[in-house]
Amino acid sequence: MPKDTSIKHVLIIGSGPIVIGQACEFDYSGSQAARSLREEGIEVSLINSNPATIMTDNVVADHVYLLPLEVASLEKILKEQNIDAVLPTMGGQTALNLCIEADKDGLWEEHNVRIIGVDIDAINITEDREEFRKLMTKIGVGMAPAKTATSYLKGKEIAQEFGFPLCIRASYTLGGSGATFVFNKDEFEESLSRGLEISPIHEVMIDKALLGWKEFELELLRDSNDNVIIICSIENMDPMGIHTGDSITVAPAMTLSDTTYQRMRDMAIHMMRSIGNFAGGCNVQFAVSPDEKEDIVAIEINPRVSRSSALASKATGYPIAKIAAKLAIGYHLTELDNQITKTTSAYFEPTLDYVIVKIPRWNFDKFEGADRRLGLQMKSVGEVMGIGRSFQEALHKAAQSLEIKRNGLGADGKGETDQNKVLEALEKASWNRVFMIYDAMQLGIPLRRIHDITKIDMWFLRQIYELVQLQAEIETHNLENLPRELLLEAKTKGFADRQIAHMIGVLESEVHQKREELNIKRVWKLVDTCAAEFPAQTPYYYSTFEYDFQTAEGEISVENESEASDRRKIIVLGSGPNRIGQGIEFDYSCVHGVLAAKECDYETIMINCNPETVSTDFDTADKLYFEPVFWEHIYDIILHEKPDGVIVQLGGQTALKLAEKLDRFGIPIAGTSYQSLDLAEDRGRFSELLRDNDIPYPRFGVITNAEEARELADQLGFPILVRPSYVLGGQGMKIVINQDELEHHVVDLFKAFPGNRVLLDHYLEGAIEAEADAICDGEDVYIMGIMEHVEPCGIHSGDSNATLPPFNLGDLIIQQIEDHTRKIALALNTVGLINIQFAVKDDKVYIIEANPRASRTVPFIAKAYDEPYVNFATKVMLGEKKIKDFKFEPKRKGWAIKQPVFSFNKFPNVNKNLGPEMKSTGEKIYFIDNLRDPVFKKIYAERNLYLSK
Repeated sequence: MPKDTSIKHVLIIGSGPIVIGQACEFDYSGSQAARSLREEGIEVSLINSNPATIMTDNVVADHVYLLPLEVASLEKILKEQNIDAVLPTMGGQTALNLCIEADKDGLWEEHNVRIIGVDIDAINITEDREEFRKLMTKIGVGMAPAKTATSYLKGKEIAQEFGFPLCIRASYTLGGSGATFVFNKDEFEESLSRGLEISPIHEVMIDKALLGWKEFELELLRDSNDNVIIICSIENMDPMGIHTGDSITVAPAMTLSDTTYQRMRDMAIHMMRSIGNFAGGCNVQFAVSPDEKEDIVAIEINPRVSRSSALASKATGYPIAKIAAKLAIGYHLTELDNQITKTTSAYFEPTLDYVIVKIPRWNFDKFEGADRRLGLQMKSVGEVMGIGRSFQEALHKAAQSLEIKRNGLGADGKGETDQNKVLEALEKASWNRVFMIYDAMQLGIPLRRIHDITKIDMWFLRQIYELVQLQAEIETHNLENLPRELLLEAKTKGFADRQIAHMIGVLESEVHQKREELNIKRVWKLVDTCAAEFPAQTPYYYSTFEYDFQTAEGEISVENESEASDRRKIIVLGSGPNRIGQGIEFDYSCVHGVLAAKECDYETIMINCNPETVSTDFDTADKLYFEPVFWEHIYDIILHEKPDGVIVQLGGQTALKLAEKLDRFGIPIAGTSYQSLDLAEDRGRFSELLRDNDIPYPRFGVITNAEEARELADQLGFPILVRPSYVLGGQGMKIVINQDELEHHVVDLFKAFPGNRVLLDHYLEGAIEAEADAICDGEDVYIMGIMEHVEPCGIHSGDSNATLPPFNLGDLIIQQIEDHTRKIALALNTVGLINIQFAVKDDKVYIIEANPRASRTVPFIAKAYDEPYVNFATKVMLGEKKIKDFKFEPKRKGWAIKQPVFSFNKFPNVNKNLGPEMKSTGEKIYFIDNLRDPVFKKIYAERNLYLSK
């Protein structure tokens, strides 16, 4: 059936600010859906309160509503726009819950709006755990013994009947909120109370815990003609008991027998058909017994695009959200093209001739006192994906992508050697479990013992053990006598040059040179959905190493599928995994950077490893290299592509940290030079620049060891702000009020950041904080916006509420801010973006710091003033335009408030005080016409609530 021509205008509901459990994978899905519908000539309105994402940009939808995700906002849109249908399946649980609420209020019926992509009955039956269990029993799909409780008393009765261990899950919640395993009466009572409290309908499901069972997910698509395909099978390396968002996952599934996979596939299709008649995406989770019987039980089904849909899309090259949107407007799978090959049908199941591994990224260091054990409640803030020809290579590449100061698994001198600590880490799974498994094997702990503790399938453990054995063999050699076969084997299994260098005691560059001499070169392969059976039209690549083969002409060769063109080209370095302090706002900047470079007729090349984002969509840049933002991978791509320049100022600290090496290797950096970037990062030298330009800054000093701290503190006077150089998100920053606190923190910093310089600033107590973002072309400066923080100085800018423009700064202060901004931007020879933070005390404006790069607030200002600032700044970086070439027309009306959003609910016992180190996971935007607005008045009244030192 062709598309439903009665649908001319669709409303997409977004997922709101980023919180743990619901991150930018839904912005990716929503952006894809909007583009997909607009391709069909359908008008798209979009509601989302998150300013940091590309999803809420004018390039994505016809009408963007940056409004709170509430029924009243939906009503406002329906009155202003002639909406025919609403698509609520792209915005996670938030969008579904809002859609249900509006449906109960009769909003859709009143405005004659159809719900497409899912039906309300399907949502209700999958969210009501008791109803879902009854349906599964009726259709013959097994589930763990379970009952629902709506009271404390009923819960205790169920526990008595089933016996421990038990699993408790709260109904209608996200990211496993309130879900946990309990092993005794005390744990049970505490978890039961919490689950009943956080469930919006005060209901929990209590089931018999399937500890040690293996966990799998299937991603499905179905059209209105009941054609169903499985896009991807995903296996959790971690067994049941760890939330799938916190598990290392592998695609395709590795340890399932073919007959069990076929049974699982049939069950998933049967389940999807039984919950309702809708066209769109669906995610089904299963547990499989770890024995020869391989019994399968259903865990849950999500009748929407899920967290894993983004991963499955990037893993297979099959754009699930894009196709799901087309199915929602009536198309059948048989009528649509495969988006990668462009010649085959979308009604096919992708085939993978590679392996992907996803590793989550945690930020426990930001949550002092947090329970770091992984369980049924999701705690990670982001994720990375590695693609390789084998599980071992993909695992290593994912580990290299994490940016946690590890070079992969093992071989970096950072392994744990205390057997008791290793065994404890295996038992209490945390962020480092896969590294601890490697360490355990290096210590000689038997695989059977590791399996008994972790319940991880022996197949995975043997794969890791092979890496341990390979490391041991390489360590018996030196650079001169390292055999080519052994070096090639290490590279095919994902070991980095840096790791091999560590094993044989040489420099990374020497291993790279040895590889070149031995003709062991990285090659790039296409992600093509069809295991190279049909030619792919979209250039989406991953790297690997291959064994040589002999051509018909007798040449020794390896096959490289990435052909370098002779066009002008620019590489944009992505921002890697989401984490606190560096989130989706940098991906927003990367996408705009790519689009601007395309407009200037450059071939655009994106390098990134985050599967949740729009920058890693296969058709954002002209070429996508889905690779770690890790020196070795980037350098090999640069040698292959020979770009005219590399953009580092859009990808946060991830990209900036590579500027020094790019500069050292003579690779041109677009825009602001490495020397200027380094000057701004080096707090000591930057303060000297301020002094030379007669710009005020707090009294400061630089120390290189803990001994120097006491003497400097006596000169500066307490309170003192302590901060390391070269960090993002206020990492390691703290306000100290005496010598003991100072010494303790400084010792910690030098241990965490060896070789770093630490800056001590006299803390300006009671100051007002402000910040400005600007574009500079080396001659002129344009200030995009000035924001005033509502909270007092001392709370990280990412955790502060802020208004644009300022709400309480006089003309004298604004003039000083503008003058300082211009002077600093020019003194740093900035070409591109710059963000400067200020402290205002006694009518004097002091400089806290300057960052000549895209900041966290650039998307916020761009959305508030409706101007494409990153587009302008990129053209300046590339030398294609000057400030005077742009016509700036900001739409200034009232105030925009940036409101931080926290995920403290995932860590109930954590200290919620705010300070100079950032803790928020996301943000939302709120517009007001005047300062009498109740939202602003409440924020202002509570401005001193969480300040801590």
